[in-house]
Amino acid sequence: MKNTIKKIAKRVTSAFGVEIVRCRHIDSIHERVISLAPATESKGNVLLAFVIEPFLRGQDEPVSNAHSHDWESFQMAQTLLELGYRVDVISYLNRRFVPDKHYSIFVAARTNFERLATGLNKDCIKIVHLDTAHWIYNNRAAYARLLDVQTRRRVTLNSVRIIEQNWALEHADYATVLGNDFTIGTYRYADIEMSRVPVSVPVIYDWPENKDFESCRKNFLWFGSAGFVHKGLDLVLEAFSDMPELHLTVCGPIDEDEKFKAAYFKELYETPNIHTHGWVDVASREFERIARGCVALVYPSCAEGGGSSALTCMHAGLIPIVSRESSVDIGDFGVILEEFTIDAVKRQVKRLSLLPADQCENSARRARDFARRHHTRDIFAAAYKKTIQEILNSHIVRE
Repeated sequence: MKNTIKKIAKRVTSAFGVEIVRCRHIDSIHERVISLAPATESKGNVLLAFVIEPFLRGQDEPVSNAHSHDWESFQMAQTLLELGYRVDVISYLNRRFVPDKHYSIFVAARTNFERLATGLNKDCIKIVHLDTAHWIYNNRAAYARLLDVQTRRRVTLNSVRIIEQNWALEHADYATVLGNDFTIGTYRYADIEMSRVPVSVPVIYDWPENKDFESCRKNFLWFGSAGFVHKGLDLVLEAFSDMPELHLTVCGPIDEDEKFKAAYFKELYETPNIHTHGWVDVASREFERIARGCVALVYPSCAEGGGSSALTCMHAGLIPIVSRESSVDIGDFGVILEEFTIDAVKRQVKRLSLLPADQCENSARRARDFARRHHTRDIFAAAYKKTIQEILNSHIVRE
C-alpha cells in the first residue's frame, strides 16, 4: 500500500508541479484524497470536490479532452493554490469522505454538496459549481424527450442525462454557473449570488484555409457525448433520413448505447446520406477533417450547462444550429431551433443549405471568432480566478 501511494504521489507531483502533502489511496478512485500545498505560506484550507481523474495522471499524460470538466477541475485547484490555499481534492462522487479539519472555502459540484456542507465548520465559505441546468428542469425536459420518442417510434429508450435530486444551491453561500442565461434562469428562484464562468474549450484550431463552402453547405454534423435523445440525435437522424439531398455526419459513442443503436440502426448505418463515426477526439486530425467537410453543427439538446460540444464545433468554424436549451450564445451568426421537432430541424437545415457560399463562410468565421474571444482555457482560468477573488472580497464585506 505504501509503495502504491508513493507511485500515485510521484505521478501527481509530475502532472501538477506542486507539493503533494498527502495522497490517500483506496481501491476506488472516487474515494481518494489528493492534498496540495501552495508555493507560498498557506492562508488556510480548501476542500474541492469535483473531477479527480486529472490529478491522477501519469507524468506525460495530458488532461483528457473527453469532457471540459476534466481540465476545468484541474484549473480550479490551480487557481485556489495561486490564491495561497492548501487544497484537498476529492471526487464529487466520494460519499465516504468526512471533513476532519477547518476549511476556509468549500468548492464543489452539486452531487454530494449538501452532505459535505453540513459537516463543515460554520465559517466556511461554500461555493457550488453548477455545470448543468437545475435538476428539476433537466429531468422534466429529459423525460419529455423520451416520451416523445416513445410516442413517435414506439420504443422506450433511456438515452438521457438524468441528474440526481440535490439541494446544493440551498446549502451554498455562492454559486458559479457554466452556460448562458438559459442555465442561470433555471436557478433564478434561489436568493443567492450567482457568477457566470465561461465554459473552456481544449483546442484552438487554425482557420481551414481554402475550405469549399459551395460544396460543404450541403453537409452537416451532429457531435456529442452520451445521452443521444437528450441531445436530439433522434430528431436529427429522422430529419436527414427525409432529406436525401443533404448529408449528415454523426460523431459520438454510439456503441455505448445499444438500445438507441438498435432503435436507429437503419438511420445510422443503412441510410446513404448519413455517415456514422464513433467518438472522435477533438484534438485529432480526423475531427478537423470532418469539420472541414461540414458547414454547420445541428444540436437540439433539451438541457445543458454550457454546450461544450457546440462551442468546440464553433471553434472549428462550424455554424451552430442549436436549441436555446443548448445554453450557447450564438449572436447573429447562428440559428436557434425554436421547437424540438423533426420539421423544425428540417426547416432550418434546408434554409442554411440554400444560402450563398460566401454568406455561410462569413457566419462560420464569426462563430469561430466568438468562440475564440469567449471560450478558451486561458479565458476560463482568468474568469474563474477573478470570480473567486470577487466572492472572497464580497464575503469580507458581508462579515
